[in-house]
Amino acid sequence: MVEEFSQEAYGGDRFFSDINTRIRDLEEKHRLLKDRMLLISDSFVKEREKNFNEIQEMKKVVGVLMEQNKRLKEILLRISEGVDKSARKEELMILQRQFDLFRED
Repeated sequence: MVEEFSQEAYGGDRFFSDINTRIRDLEEKHRLLKDRMLLISDSFVKEREKNFNEIQEMKKVVGVLMEQNKRLKEILLRISEGVDKSARKEELMILQRQFDLFRED
């Protein structure tokens, strides 16, 4: 009877030590997962901030490009108006020469 009791006690001790080992293993796994999650979330936040800053910079560049495009259109309109006027001046010069030719006769 005493032997049975001591064997049961020994078996119970081994059972509890196994449980304690398993609990420590689970706690270690939990700690490792927590550390990984913190690293992942930290890198995610950094990447998100980096992308946000890049997007803001791109918005500024697009704004500048749109303004430059608008200015170029205005310049092209002025140049085309100037070309139209110069063509008219050339036509007037040709007509003036023709009139001068007729006057000389």
